Amino acid sequence: MTDDGRRHEPLPDPEWPVRESATEYETGWYTGGYDLVEQPNGTTKQYYWAELATAVVVVAVEDDSVVFVEQYRPTIRQTQLELPAGIVEAGESFTTAAERELREETGFAADSLALLQSVWCSTGVLRHLRGYVLATDLTPVERDLDENEFLSVRSVPVGDAIETVRGDGTPNDATLEALLLAREDGVL
Repeated sequence: MTDDGRRHEPLPDPEWPVRESATEYETGWYTGGYDLVEQPNGTTKQYYWAELATAVVVVAVEDDSVVFVEQYRPTIRQTQLELPAGIVEAGESFTTAAERELREETGFAADSLALLQSVWCSTGVLRHLRGYVLATDLTPVERDLDENEFLSVRSVPVGDAIETVRGDGTPNDATLEALLLAREDGVL
């Protein structure tokens, strides 16, 4: 497990024997490598993985609107309408990280925060846990963007949130999943 000041989830003991585990590269953003695993039929195979720090996505609802951010994503070369999100720091809970990220990215503080769900993402290749947090009872505060964040804040009526994200091109998974979870829980 990487010790970079960010939260990383410990893995349980493996059900299939791991004969070798190797880290092949490390960046400031993720670590990648493989585990040589003995499969149930006795053969071995290298299963490649990339480990990312634990993250949080915030469904912030105020005055019957959902608070979004728009930002350009160089990795896919397009601007995305997204929910506020970020990395969970070491020692932080999902709700503490959500409170911090919401404040930094949108300029809102939440008096009420609740974890909707945490999920392992893209488990065929990633070691990455993501938590989805509902934030309500918002009050305006000063934003504190990171030096590499160029975000604009946009509110969308609750009843239009999912349709707006889906109709805005190709949405990102974290935003769509969070909105669907919130709808399933009766929040949207």
